Amino acid sequence: ELACGTGSVTQRLIDRGYDVTGVDISSDMLAAAADKIKNAELMCIDMTQFVPRKKYDAFLCMIDGINYVTVPASLLRMFKNVKNALSDGGVFMFDISSEHKLRDVIGSNTFIRSEYDVFYSWQNEYYEKYNICDMLLNFFVLDSSGRYTRFEERHTQRGWTEKQIRTLLKKAGFSEIYSYDELSFEKPKEDSERIVFVCR
Repeated sequence: ELACGTGSVTQRLIDRGYDVTGVDISSDMLAAAADKIKNAELMCIDMTQFVPRKKYDAFLCMIDGINYVTVPASLLRMFKNVKNALSDGGVFMFDISSEHKLRDVIGSNTFIRSEYDVFYSWQNEYYEKYNICDMLLNFFVLDSSGRYTRFEERHTQRGWTEKQIRTLLKKAGFSEIYSYDELSFEKPKEDSERIVFVCR
């Protein structure tokens, strides 16, 4: 599983009987994953630099992992590495937040949410020339002493189109490429916010 994060999907795969290798660039994320997953191999590496030393029956990259790769050459390199490491008949599955979602829904908007134990502001700036969305999140979380602790996260994602992804997958050697709207087997639409790809 590429960009496995804290291992929520990884654990569900293991629960279903799969042997899983989790790859993520964040050592903090992998430390959280290691706390709850005891029987998976976890590797701290940039997934665009990950060159597997063995064959896998499937590669999975979920919840916007691909959007964090903002340079076409880096994404192509990753796709090629995946293709070369797939067993015969193996499958590569991933999803993206669509260009429409990052440009028109998240866009340059600010979102605020307030609950009893957490408050956050989510400020975004979309740069259409580069199809890049820059996101700044500020969290205030209630701790056990009754005080709020503030922490900040910054995320940068690229709004890839379905056509761009298909072109890179073909260059990487994939010959069967299927795409679906979120949580369905229908074809993606202009207003689809998430697109799922299944490739061989």
